[in-house]
Amino acid sequence: MPMKTLITSLLLSAAILSPASHAAVDPYGYKLPPSMQKKKKVVPPKKKGPPPVDYVGEFVNFGDWKEVREFLDDVAARDGFDRAELNTLMAQVRFVDAAVQLVKPAPPGKPKNWQAYSRLTVEPVRIDGGVKFWNENVDALNRAEALYGVPAEILVGIIGVETVYGRNTGRFRVVDALATLAFSYPEAPQRRDRMAFFRGELESTLLFARQSGIDPLSLKGSFAGAIGMPQFMPSSLMKYAVDFDGDGKIDLLGSSGDAIGSVAAFLVAHGWQREQGGPLVYAAAVSPSREWEPMIKQGLVATYRTAELSAAGVTTTVPVPEQQSYGLVDLQNGAEPTEYWLANANFFAITQYNRSYFYAMSVVELGRAVRLARGGM
Repeated sequence: MPMKTLITSLLLSAAILSPASHAAVDPYGYKLPPSMQKKKKVVPPKKKGPPPVDYVGEFVNFGDWKEVREFLDDVAARDGFDRAELNTLMAQVRFVDAAVQLVKPAPPGKPKNWQAYSRLTVEPVRIDGGVKFWNENVDALNRAEALYGVPAEILVGIIGVETVYGRNTGRFRVVDALATLAFSYPEAPQRRDRMAFFRGELESTLLFARQSGIDPLSLKGSFAGAIGMPQFMPSSLMKYAVDFDGDGKIDLLGSSGDAIGSVAAFLVAHGWQREQGGPLVYAAAVSPSREWEPMIKQGLVATYRTAELSAAGVTTTVPVPEQQSYGLVDLQNGAEPTEYWLANANFFAITQYNRSYFYAMSVVELGRAVRLARGGM
């Protein structure tokens, strides 16, 4: 065997037998330097996310359900609908289990955290989108502010928190979601009341569709049946929505003007007071005596004068208008200290849109952030 062939054979044997034989080698068995080694691509394990949402649902023949038939009889008699047409409609309605799952309350145990909540709602995408929305709809916002007395920043804040200015208006067929929740609401202490509520919303949907001359199955919205940029439930749409752009129809999905005017009209109908100018909330401090604690549980209303609050150990760092009434709001922060605020009647009007201190405060904060981003003071 030639000497060169023998050396090559020995080198190959050594490479195969040596502990380093799993390292990269060239055709002659030499270990390649690190710079020439082909690095193995590390693929991180896939994270398991939530299952995709089933927006379409399944056919279950709602028309066979006794409660559905009774509901349709009542609606036909009360509202003058053709019963056969209602049967045809219900034959196309689908059961959406995703709506049932999404309407269930979050499991207990996790403490409320305002700071975490606000990071999800008062964030760059909504602030930047709010500036664009305000600039594009400045005339409608100014007109709504003049007519209803609701500042533009509050209107922008609500539409931004609800749907990011129309980006996320919902992908469920409204009739499917409402029928599912009206007749198959999950087990809960107020199940019967909730089912009655959604039956009323289903009836309102049918009335709105007939009034507007549209197919009720064409309406899309949230898993709970809320519609359009401001996410109005169908009964609120019937009561408070306005044709603010003057085109002869109400369109909360495609018309920013209608959305703006309708939100303002809703707030006025639920207690917004034009004369209460200035801030809606004032940062507060509470005394260790906790004499103020019963004030937290007085409901979503402004009932206390500043003298009563002061006597109970509630103070503010800045003067507040003494002619107004206030409620004491607590914003819990998990393990961190709770924030306390004095809120006037207009703050509580926002809670009628969504019955949550967190929601109302996020509207206030987002609107303020958008105003400042536009260069407002």
